[in-house]
Amino acid sequence: MFLTWLWTCFNRFNAMYMWGIALGENSVFCGKAIFFKAENSQISIGNNCIFVSDANSKNLIGINRPCIINTQKPGAIITIGDNSGFSGTVLGATVKIVIGKDVKCGANTTIIDSDWHPEDSRSGIPKPIFIEDNVWLGANVVVLKGVTIGVNTVIGANSIVTKSMPANVIAAGNPCVVIKSIKNG
Repeated sequence: MFLTWLWTCFNRFNAMYMWGIALGENSVFCGKAIFFKAENSQISIGNNCIFVSDANSKNLIGINRPCIINTQKPGAIITIGDNSGFSGTVLGATVKIVIGKDVKCGANTTIIDSDWHPEDSRSGIPKPIFIEDNVWLGANVVVLKGVTIGVNTVIGANSIVTKSMPANVIAAGNPCVVIKSIKNG
């Protein structure tokens, strides 16, 4: 418990004072998260969020990296809603990533809004990502540029989400496809 408190204090200081990140109240950090905020970009994290970056944490699925939250270009935006949780998750924005409230990101998820190689002519144009409220991304899910994931949707482990998913479904695969609808609430 003391170690979590210590990491929380360190990460809050690092996020807020070193990187100028807007960090809500009562967010908890287990292990060292990595932050990078490009000049004239914005990162905003809601209240009561949890970031697990320690491979020795109670997450027994196996975290293989720290949480990494970064904007790479001026004007890029990352917004995270209240009560969301991340385990070894990478958020990389060159344009915009918006994550709603009560979102769960399983171990080692990756959410990126560009191809990350702008110098390569094969790279496409970055496009924003929107993950709506109460979405659950399973372990090792990759969400790619231009995707919207609707409210209450569950994405199965190891899926690669290349196109938008509607609300209230279970989806999985490479590429990710809808498997079945689920009842709301």
